[in-house]
Order: sequence, then structure tokens, then C-alpha cells
Amino acid sequence: MSLIVNNNSSAFNIWSNFSANSSHMKKAMQHLSTGEKSVADNPSGIGISERMRSQARNTAKARDNVENGISLLQTADAWMQKMSDMAGRLSELAIEAQDGTKGTQDIANIQTEFSQLIREMDRITYDSGGNPAAKFNGKQILDDNLSGNVAITIQVGADDGQTIDITKPDLWVSAAQVLMLNSAVDASDQISQLADIIDEISNARAKNGAQQNRLEHTRSGLLSYEDNLRASESKIRDVDMARESTNLAKFQILNQVSNAMLAQANQLPQQVMQLIG
Repeated sequence: MSLIVNNNSSAFNIWSNFSANSSHMKKAMQHLSTGEKSVADNPSGIGISERMRSQARNTAKARDNVENGISLLQTADAWMQKMSDMAGRLSELAIEAQDGTKGTQDIANIQTEFSQLIREMDRITYDSGGNPAAKFNGKQILDDNLSGNVAITIQVGADDGQTIDITKPDLWVSAAQVLMLNSAVDASDQISQLADIIDEISNARAKNGAQQNRLEHTRSGLLSYEDNLRASESKIRDVDMARESTNLAKFQILNQVSNAMLAQANQLPQQVMQLIG
């Protein structure tokens, strides 16, 4: 083996390995600290994963929209349940009033309750002041004829044009029919009209429930879609923490060994002193 002083090729080779090990160790530390691969690790893959991330975020927001739509329909159904309860009670009162054994004061008492229920139904769906009780986030949800807004459009997907129209029930007509009733109306007409009103409310609730069921399926589909997007994006972008921990330990050891070998290589030129000394 030649003894040279100006160029220590052994030390240089070891230093090159030391630098490479240090670089790998730093990369492993970066991966472990962020949990993600960098754009330098997989340029094309990162581009794909960014689009997937955007789709996943948009899907999550669309799911929020769907859940708001479900809440609106649930709120409308709660009000319609109250309407159905009151219509049923009105029907009971109409039948009760057609009892020849009752006196004038009895009929007056029945009429008082009857009138109060009518006013409450009207307040829920119409309200003479233009401020009905049946609302969701400030939007009227039962009287489409009054508001002029038959449907509410909801963005239910990550892409443009993926929308669903929610049709709101129109029940103010029912309240108006009740308002036409008074003590002068024949008993059979009262009972018949109230039966029609109960049927109308029931039909409106059925349509409302069908829309809610559709949105429930939409929400379930969005959850699956978002889950698959995030799983696919994870395969591209996320770091295998166990593997990177192994890499870190490996390059830490190699780095220490390279450092020790570099110190040994730097001692080789000193052997020249033995020849001249």
C-alpha cells in the first residue's frame, strides 16, 4: 500500500459515506417529525395526493351540507307532528261538540279550545305578522306559497353540479281550511274537513320522510367516498413510522461507525513520520 500525504483517498471515501448516512438520517428524522413524505420523495405522487386531499375536504363539507338538510327536514317533521296532534284534537272537539246532551256553556268552552288551536296552527305556518314559528335558520319551512321558495338546493358532492333540491311542505292551506270553520258550519263538514287536513299533514310528512331517507343514504355514501379517498391519499403521502424508525436507528449507527472510521483514516498519513523519523 502506498503512503501518501497530499490526498487521503480512504478518508475521502469514508467522509462521502458519512455525508450520505447523515443525509439519510436527517431525512428519516424529517419523515418521523412530520409523518409525511416530502415533494422530493415522490413529486408525481404528491400532486395526485393534493387533488385527493382537496376532494376529501370538499366531500366533508358537502357532508356538512347534507346533515344541515337532514336537520331542516327533521325540524319540519317536528312541526308537522305538532300540527297533526292539534288537527287530531280539533277533530275530537268537533265530534264532542255534536252532542245534544251538552249545554250552551259546554259548547262555548269547546269552541274556545277549538279557536285557540286554530290560532296556533296558523301561527306555526303563516302568522298574520309574516313571522311564522316554523323556521330553520331563519327560513320558512312549511309555507311555500307565502315565501315563494318551493325548494332549497343543497350541494351534496365535491364537484360542480352535484346538488339535491329539498321540496318544503306547504301546509298553510290546511290552516286556512281550519280558519274557515266556525260554529255555524255543519258538524259533518267540520269532521270531514279535519279528516282531509289530517290526511294532508300525513302525506306531507311521508314526502318529507322520503327526502330525509334519501339524504341519509347520500350522507352514508359521502362518508364511504371520503374514507376511501383518505385511505388512498394516505398510501401515497403518509410515512410508515415503523419503517422510518428502523431507518433512523440504522443510519445513526452507520453515522457513528463512519465517524469512527474517518478518525482512523485520518491517522494513515501519520505513518509517513515513521519512515523519516
